[in-house]
Amino acid sequence: MSIPFIKDDPLPTGVVEDLGRPGGVRLRRLRCGNPGPFTFLGTNTYLIGEGRVAVLDPGPEDAAHRAAILAALGGETVSHILVSHTHRDHSPGAAALRAATGAPCLGFGPHMTPPGAGGEGGDHDFRPDRRLADGEAVEGEGWRLTALHTPGHCANHLCFALEGTGVLFSADHVMSWSTSVVSPPDGEMAAYMAALERLIARGDSLYLPGHGAPLAEPIRFARALLAHRGAREAALLAALRESGPATVPALVERLYSPIDPRLVAAAGRSLLAHLLKLRAEELVREAGETWAAV
Repeated sequence: MSIPFIKDDPLPTGVVEDLGRPGGVRLRRLRCGNPGPFTFLGTNTYLIGEGRVAVLDPGPEDAAHRAAILAALGGETVSHILVSHTHRDHSPGAAALRAATGAPCLGFGPHMTPPGAGGEGGDHDFRPDRRLADGEAVEGEGWRLTALHTPGHCANHLCFALEGTGVLFSADHVMSWSTSVVSPPDGEMAAYMAALERLIARGDSLYLPGHGAPLAEPIRFARALLAHRGAREAALLAALRESGPATVPALVERLYSPIDPRLVAAAGRSLLAHLLKLRAEELVREAGETWAAV
């Protein structure tokens, strides 16, 4: 099953997009000007509600983006700052926005993998004012969000369901433009796939991702993502069975070629995540830097 990626997102940086009023809740989107090979055109920030507004994912520390958020609010008050996960393109902007608005910051918790132990790319300064557990609700004027712990891309990753609407803020667990990087040890493939199955079972009708355009047929898309991961895993196992032991770089060259050179390291991390899952299932073994089928 091919993944119907959306490779275009016409929203200009810093411009507010009105996403309508599902269930009577006003939703707006702004995009930060931090494009790149892992962020697409930039990080999405969402404004939830009206009058007293929740800001979801304030993005990196970026003065221009913060000014755009505050300008979009006009005279409205920020009641909550929500953080989906602590990668540096999502959470560092929370501190300055909190200082500017006085609103409390909510998230699953600090980054869970220390620097030097595989936690590179994490925002290690993030400390929420309130920790959100899986299934915990956050309420504002006319809206209610439920936090869903969806590890895999990041160990402390949360999606947020806007109750009564079928809208899910899917952050980086499901993005419309690309698959998500799963980089061990903070990222875990078994957890990623289990959380993806959990989201599919919910049957939501609209995903609002951390990067890229809204997904209007999210379940079909998420099923395609899951099938893609399964096919990648099957191809990896077949390569080891047919050609014998191999290193991760050799497997990347075989399974991903051709590939953008900027994405080679990320592809290797995702293959490693698959290998660790297969090792836990006793289907592969490792010897130093070499992996082999059992």
